Amino acid sequence: MTGYKNIAFDMGRVLADYNADNATRKYTSDPDVIREVNLLVYHSGEWIMLDAGLIREDDALEKMLSRASSDEVRSAVRFSFQNWDRYNLTPHPGMGALVRDLREAGKKTYILSNVSVRLDHGKWKSHLETPDLFDGVFLSAPHKVLKPQRQIYEMFLEEFHLNPQDCLFIDDLQRNVDAARSCGLGGYVFDGDVRKLRDFLGMADSVQAL
Repeated sequence: MTGYKNIAFDMGRVLADYNADNATRKYTSDPDVIREVNLLVYHSGEWIMLDAGLIREDDALEKMLSRASSDEVRSAVRFSFQNWDRYNLTPHPGMGALVRDLREAGKKTYILSNVSVRLDHGKWKSHLETPDLFDGVFLSAPHKVLKPQRQIYEMFLEEFHLNPQDCLFIDDLQRNVDAARSCGLGGYVFDGDVRKLRDFLGMADSVQAL
């Protein structure tokens, strides 16, 4: 069993699987449109600003639409942007059972994630298997700060009165884990393999995780 008292998880691609094209595919099967929407919406500066809480959704959408190459793409952009929270995030199999087992083992569990304001006020809960089993949730947009900025880790620790040496942070991106380590937290880069993560944590597979 890991010696860390507190386990903090990223949300997208850790607690939940994330596919940026799911919402667009509900609108169209045209690969060229899907590709353009992906670039216009999910790889845009506005998307980053939404996660940082620095732009309103309607302003972000207007800027995305202004760069579309056709009316068809504009319609797809609008649909995808308005519905991404319905289709792009789904619970990662086995992570709910892991969180439950960590809690039963006496660990505290947290979420530390770059997330836009749309998923604030508990709306993130519908995308996880065990949303009520977290001792604290720190989302980027309401605090106007982003991983891997040092400030987000410091604000997270301060908000929940945690000692960094007692905390392990799990994220899918190496740069975010490296930043957490620079602030004194332990770090683990999650590659989608829950069994491997369980081995790292010293947690045997539970029945629910099999």
